Amino acid sequence: MNSAARIEAFLEMMSAERGAAENTLSSYRRDLEDAAQAIGGGLAGAGTADIRAYLDDIAARGFAPTSQARKLSAIRQFFKFLYAEGLRGDDPTGTLDSPRKGRPLPKTMTEAETGRLLDRAAEEAGGAAPDGDRLAALRLHALVEVLYATGLRVSELVGLPVTVAQRDDRFFMVRGKGDKERMVPLSAKARDAMRAWLAERAARPAHAESPFLFPASSDSGHLSRQVFARDLKGLAARAGIASAKISPHVLRHAFASHLLQNGADLRAVQQLLGHADISTTQIYTHVLEERLVRLVNDHHPLAD
Repeated sequence: MNSAARIEAFLEMMSAERGAAENTLSSYRRDLEDAAQAIGGGLAGAGTADIRAYLDDIAARGFAPTSQARKLSAIRQFFKFLYAEGLRGDDPTGTLDSPRKGRPLPKTMTEAETGRLLDRAAEEAGGAAPDGDRLAALRLHALVEVLYATGLRVSELVGLPVTVAQRDDRFFMVRGKGDKERMVPLSAKARDAMRAWLAERAARPAHAESPFLFPASSDSGHLSRQVFARDLKGLAARAGIASAKISPHVLRHAFASHLLQNGADLRAVQQLLGHADISTTQIYTHVLEERLVRLVNDHHPLAD
């Protein structure tokens, strides 16, 4: 079995046994194929020195430490699979150190900025859209309200089934990474925005029969992440917010940060975001630290 076939077998295992999402599998494929191309003689037969030389090469090419660490993680998983399957008698990644990487704080938005963004989306949905496109304005309003109310990943948001809006419930189940389900809440404003979008959507024959809440004439059948990200940046600019500062992921971060600022528990935020490990959610501990400082300064009897 050559390296390409072993990569395919690894990806099949990740999909079948671990329920890896399509985006995760695509990322593994890119990283492993890049390594296989760079390492002479094929990836499956590489030694520790070969992999170390590859890591040195991508560092020299200017890849960020986070990208280097992600590529090494994919290679580690691949060799663990080969070892477990008896296809190799050793793991050449065992003595390799991960690249040092900082833990940058996630970009987010203040509550005031988020309020301006949502207010602008509501105004445009109500008839103030700059190009008069009511369908696009109602869709964008529903998207941003649902995203800020739930903290969904953008891939989860654009792929929502239409039944989420048809049920008009205060909570719904979403299937996220690793095919795991979790419950997320819907605010009253998000439900109102979805109802308005659903009514307009039902009046459009091209959309009415789609199983997706946000249908589109794409290969997937639903709105693409790229189109939503572009529309969101345009909305931000019209709301007086620098478009470079915002993305769907930034709005997801805002959802988490604002919950923590207002007293939510880190474990609860972990569940709402769909993080498998609490360590992923701990990027928000700076928010908790700020809250504790305010608590002491405001309520401690010896505070100035």
